[in-house]
Amino acid sequence: MIRPRTSGGAVRARMPTPRSAVAWGVHGGRLYVAGGEAQGPQFMAAFRALEAYEPATNRWIVMPSMPVPRHGLAGAVIGNRLHLVSGDVQSAGIPGMHLHSDAHDAFEIADR
Repeated sequence: MIRPRTSGGAVRARMPTPRSAVAWGVHGGRLYVAGGEAQGPQFMAAFRALEAYEPATNRWIVMPSMPVPRHGLAGAVIGNRLHLVSGDVQSAGIPGMHLHSDAHDAFEIADR
């Protein structure tokens, strides 16, 4: 975490599922992170993960997973819901396979 006023930084709690190409949104002081991917020389994996970070307590909360693993999806908080739209699904077991998802999931995030 960067602190602009002091030009310093602080080590914060690590995300339970490190990944890229996530969707995110902020609600009630929490940062929600959904989906994403991990890549290596021999694999590509999309994630179903949904996790929330609480800066006040410096902890991550594992939320119920998305029904379909996706990366490169879009996210937005509208009211008390985190909406997750579109994204891609890939399989490490089938080289070159690339599937697009038109899925739309909405997760109730108030008072959790």
